[in-house]
Amino acid sequence: MVFCCFQNLNHNNTVVRRMDGGTLHNLRTVEEVFKDFKGRRAGIIKALTADVGEFFEQCDPEKENLCLYGLPTEQWEVTLPAEEVPPELPEPALGINFARDGMQEKDWLALVAVHSDAWLLAVAHYFGARFGFDKADRKRLFTMINDLPTIFEIVSGSAKKQTKEKSSVSNHSSNKSKSSGKARGSESAKYSKSVQLKDEEEGLDEEEEEEHGDTLCGACGENYASDEFWICCDICEKWFHGKCVKITPARAEHIKQYKCPSCSNKRARP
Repeated sequence: MVFCCFQNLNHNNTVVRRMDGGTLHNLRTVEEVFKDFKGRRAGIIKALTADVGEFFEQCDPEKENLCLYGLPTEQWEVTLPAEEVPPELPEPALGINFARDGMQEKDWLALVAVHSDAWLLAVAHYFGARFGFDKADRKRLFTMINDLPTIFEIVSGSAKKQTKEKSSVSNHSSNKSKSSGKARGSESAKYSKSVQLKDEEEGLDEEEEEEHGDTLCGACGENYASDEFWICCDICEKWFHGKCVKITPARAEHIKQYKCPSCSNKRARP
């Protein structure tokens, strides 16, 4: 007879099904592990951006060694590390609270972001090994993860810089292509011009969408969508979903200068 039991893994709400007296049964897919990764990532990004004031307060240097955990539910938690040795999951960086007052806030947040990126990769590949992913599955998982900007890139603002450079290179290539097209014969040029005008008329809205599509929300890290309300911080010039920073279009009309949660909670250092 086969018996099933369930065991909760620490800080993740992930249920692992064990069968036949403890043998791990492979129920996980690459997509499920990636979804878990994205949920944890969103939670940490929220802690380091939209909820940075609350996160700062919870990382009290007077407390014991604390860790920042991202949860699959897109929430975050600052708490003590797991007591089990060895732990069920890889553990994030220990003692992030001790460095809080010893460096500039932006540098401290960047440090936490780097360690969080490393932890997320460790957890994802831990699941990959535990659930028996083969070489192709591991490669696909890493590719899906690698297509997203890192937490450090979002917190430091380098993700926005990269998208601007990418857009600039794309525009340069487009202009170069148009210039070379002018050197063609008259018949070819007329055809090319006709096609170009048609594309411009039909794709004007798409071009605008693509231009803004490279913009990432400074809170959740997701891409721009034309059907959502966005607001830009007048200090750091990062864009945010209105829902991520709790700003509605009606409220935005009465704001003369908008400061995002991170800029609003910046503290002067002694």
